[in-house]
Amino acid sequence: MPRYALKVEYQGKPFAGWQRQKELPSVQGAIEQALSCIQPGDHTIAAAGRTDAGVHALGQVAHCDLIKNWDPFRLSEALNYHLKPQPVAIVKAARVDDDWHARFSALERQYLFRILMRRAPATHDAGQVWRINHQLDVDAMQAGADMLIGRHDFTTFRSSICQAASPVKTLDELRVEQVEGFSGPEVHFHVRARSFLHNQVRSFVGTLERVGAGAWSPEDVRDALEATDRAACGPVCPPQGLYLARVRYPESVFG
Repeated sequence: MPRYALKVEYQGKPFAGWQRQKELPSVQGAIEQALSCIQPGDHTIAAAGRTDAGVHALGQVAHCDLIKNWDPFRLSEALNYHLKPQPVAIVKAARVDDDWHARFSALERQYLFRILMRRAPATHDAGQVWRINHQLDVDAMQAGADMLIGRHDFTTFRSSICQAASPVKTLDELRVEQVEGFSGPEVHFHVRARSFLHNQVRSFVGTLERVGAGAWSPEDVRDALEATDRAACGPVCPPQGLYLARVRYPESVFG
């Protein structure tokens, strides 16, 4: 059966997360339903990562197996037709080898988190950013973020329901920058690693927000990391500002 890689973009607000769930809307379920419209029967797709409820994607990657040899462009067009009006889009499709796997072939995941700093409620960006009503010290947050770079036991920044076999991960990048968005000043967090623990990125951002607000020092982040205790973590930030931005593979999949 031909295997196809799908680059997927979606808004997380209407969904209970990526993973298919009984009686709850999911991104996986939406795509599998669209697949059943072009090839009747049950479908099970695999993704590079399972995003939580409310989390978005700019570059999620999944794969599916089909009976028919589809032209990749026509496949993406057909799926997008059947996905309407849900906020999910197949940006690109590509034929891949039979042993290629969206999750296990991936070398790296990249996440983006957006904080909007303004007192007025978000309107156009509602559900797409974490709005806070105070300014943040980006330099202090970057100093705290630097404490987390490298290979560590990230138990402190791991959800209590995380199913990963080990809390030891290598964090390749955690970069903090302030940008001028259309709705006001934003702080962006760029996070990059081969794999992540459950709620790891949101735990990082929530903790670093406390540093930027002046409630924590950068050294407090190091102490929290070394504690290897979930109770030492700062607040876990809400999901709506988080995006799975990109998944990198050994070779370019989509050209």
